[in-house]
Amino acid sequence: MSKVFAILKSATATAIAATITAALLAGCAQEAGQMLDGGSFGDATLNNTEMMNGERQYTVQLARRFAQEVPATVHFAFDSAALDAEARRILTLQSGWIRQFPEARFRVYGFTDLVGSDAYNRRLGQRRADAVVAFLTSQGISRARLEGVVSLGKTRPVVNTPGPERANRRAITEVTGFVARHPTLLDGKYAEVIYREYIASAVPAGAVEEASPQDLATQ
Repeated sequence: MSKVFAILKSATATAIAATITAALLAGCAQEAGQMLDGGSFGDATLNNTEMMNGERQYTVQLARRFAQEVPATVHFAFDSAALDAEARRILTLQSGWIRQFPEARFRVYGFTDLVGSDAYNRRLGQRRADAVVAFLTSQGISRARLEGVVSLGKTRPVVNTPGPERANRRAITEVTGFVARHPTLLDGKYAEVIYREYIASAVPAGAVEEASPQDLATQ
């Protein structure tokens, strides 16, 4: 009887091991980014491609830098898409930062507070996003780099209150990726785009003055 139990125990262990091995192999066969696929055809393949060539990783890093180094959000008066002095100051800072990275694309999202109908607030959110884009283009930013302007209306309040709330009346600028076929990205040098400002700022001023052109060319 004990021999029968031993055989059954061994068979069970073998079956469990086979199941675990099959599961691990199935997991290894999944595309990178498959868990990010929200159901749209091709999303997993797109994410896999961007991860392999470095674009997704460096887009996240560049977006983090933008959010840390300049204000990403401007606010509006009630039922208005006009840019006040503070909003123009913030957008001037944004445009200066954006000009440092001509390879990057940006998107502007418009929001409203919860007063009014959904349809009206979608239109108002769009006007606010358009106002930001118009200002950035007036500062020399190519409209082609400000893609996919979006109105989210009153769908994502910062403060969930039915009354007027300035914190909800906003437009947010975000990094969304890199310009396709930009000459500095033909061989996928996304890391150089992200870190070049840090590298340049790390060079002591005296070292730059004393270095010869040949030395600088090889740095």
